[in-house]
Amino acid sequence: MKPKYNWSVLLGAAFLMASSAIGPGFLTQTAVFTQQLGASFAFVILLSIILDAIAQLNIWRIIAVADKPAQDIANKVFPGLGYFISFLVFLGGLAFNIGNIAGAGLGLNVLFGISVGQGAVISAIMAIGIFIYKEAGKAMDVFAKTMGLIKIVLALIIAYTSSPPLAEAALRAVNPTQFSFTAVLTIVGGTVGGYITFSGAHRLLDARQTGIQNLGAVNKGALSAIGLASVMRLLLFIAALGVVSKGFTLDPSNPAASVFKLASGEIGYKIFGVVIWAAGISSVVGSAYTSISFIKTFHPLILKFNREIIIAFISISCVIFILIGKPVKILLAVGAINGFILPIALGIMLIAAYRTKIIANYKQPIWLTLTGLAVVITMVWMSYGTILQMINGE
Repeated sequence: MKPKYNWSVLLGAAFLMASSAIGPGFLTQTAVFTQQLGASFAFVILLSIILDAIAQLNIWRIIAVADKPAQDIANKVFPGLGYFISFLVFLGGLAFNIGNIAGAGLGLNVLFGISVGQGAVISAIMAIGIFIYKEAGKAMDVFAKTMGLIKIVLALIIAYTSSPPLAEAALRAVNPTQFSFTAVLTIVGGTVGGYITFSGAHRLLDARQTGIQNLGAVNKGALSAIGLASVMRLLLFIAALGVVSKGFTLDPSNPAASVFKLASGEIGYKIFGVVIWAAGISSVVGSAYTSISFIKTFHPLILKFNREIIIAFISISCVIFILIGKPVKILLAVGAINGFILPIALGIMLIAAYRTKIIANYKQPIWLTLTGLAVVITMVWMSYGTILQMINGE
C-alpha cells in the first residue's frame, strides 16, 4: 500500500515529543549533572541517545501498527495492565506539569519582573488557549515547532559564548573518568520516560497517521524527535561545561539560570528567561495532552470532554504549584521516576509486538526486539544501581 503521510503532522509529532522532553527539568538535570560529572557527562549523553532511540523506535512502531494508544495495547497484553500504566504515566505527567508550570512562571519572572506565581498563571492561561482553539491539533503542532526552534537557537548562542572545551568533551564521550547510574536513569527518563515518548506517537494516532504502510515515516519521526531533543541536550551540556570548566560553581537553587548568566551576563540571564519559558509552556502542552490521552479511551465521557479535562489538568497543576512551589528537587526526582516507568512500558510494547491479535501480520525486526530488550535490562540495572546509591546515601 502506498504511504499517505502528512509530513507536517509528522514534523509536528516529532517537535511535540522533543518539546515535551525539553522542559524545565531537562534544563535543570543537564546543568546539575554537568556540574557533577564534568566532561564525562558526554558519555552519559551518548549512551542515553542510543537507549532513547531504541526505546522510541520500538514504542512508536508498535503503536502505529496496532493503531491503538498504549493503554489499550497494554490491556490486550494483560487485562488491567493498561490501567496500571495509565495511572503511573498520569501521576508522572501531573508531577512533571507542576514543574513545567513553575518553569514557565520563572521565565516570565526573569523577563518582566512579575512574581513566579503570576507568571505561572499567565502561562497556564496561554497553554489553555491552545486547547480552547477549535483546531487545537494544528495549533499544537505549530506551537511545538516554534518553541522548539526558539530553544535550540538560543541555546546555541549560549553554548558559543561559554567557550567550552570541545576536545575534552569529545574525548570523555568515549573515555569517561566518572559515571553515574542516577545520571543515566534520570536523563533517559527525562527524554523518553513516562509520558514523553508517547506524546508524539499518540499525536500520530489522533491525526490518523498510522499503519504498516507508513512505518518508514514513523521511523523518521521517532528519530527526528530524539535528534531534536539530543541537539538541545548537547548544546546545554557544552554551555554548562564551558562555565564549570572555568571554575565557576552553579547556584544549586537554580543551576540552569547560573549557566546562562555566567556565560553571557545579564543578557544571558534574559535569554535564560526566554528559554525556560518556552521550555515550560511547550512541556505544559505536551504533558497535558499526553497524560489525558492515556485515560480518554477508558470511558466515553472522558473522550467526549477530552478538551475540558485537559484544561482542568493544566489548571490543577498551576494551583498545586502556587500552593507548594520549589520545583527543582521535584524536577530531578520525577526524571528518575520516569526512568523507572520506561522499562515497564517498553517491555509491554515488546510483548505486544508478538501478539497477532494486536499487530495482525506485522513482523517486528528481530534487531529491534533484541536491542529493545537490552534497553529494558539496562534500565532495570540502572534503577537497581540508583536505589543502592540512595540507600547508601551517595
